[in-house]
Amino acid sequence: MSPADLLGGGLVALGVGLLATAGLGLLRLPDAYTRMSAVTKAASLGVVLVLLGALALAPSWGNAAKVLAAVVLQLVTAPAGGFAIGRAAYRAGAPLAPQTGYDELADAGPDGGASGPPG
Repeated sequence: MSPADLLGGGLVALGVGLLATAGLGLLRLPDAYTRMSAVTKAASLGVVLVLLGALALAPSWGNAAKVLAAVVLQLVTAPAGGFAIGRAAYRAGAPLAPQTGYDELADAGPDGGASGPPG
């Protein structure tokens, strides 16, 4: 087994572990906001690691360009999508977890992006 195979396999394994962690967070966390955060962060990094591992297993300039494009798109779109999902959940009135100390958007007013605190 070559060092590139070991590196590629290790990156893929780490990425799959992060994707599994994101799935576990989706099942275990208390509210939509923390679930969204876990999935956005862990899954984004997991996908990037899997792509880098695939590149290490099959290195070529063509694959490097494809992986670079996929990584950039993943790192740009996942946070924007997570923000949109969180905002939509707040506007729809998804309840906050009981552990939440305060709602920073409750006093934002009509231009703050929500119609009021979730109930």
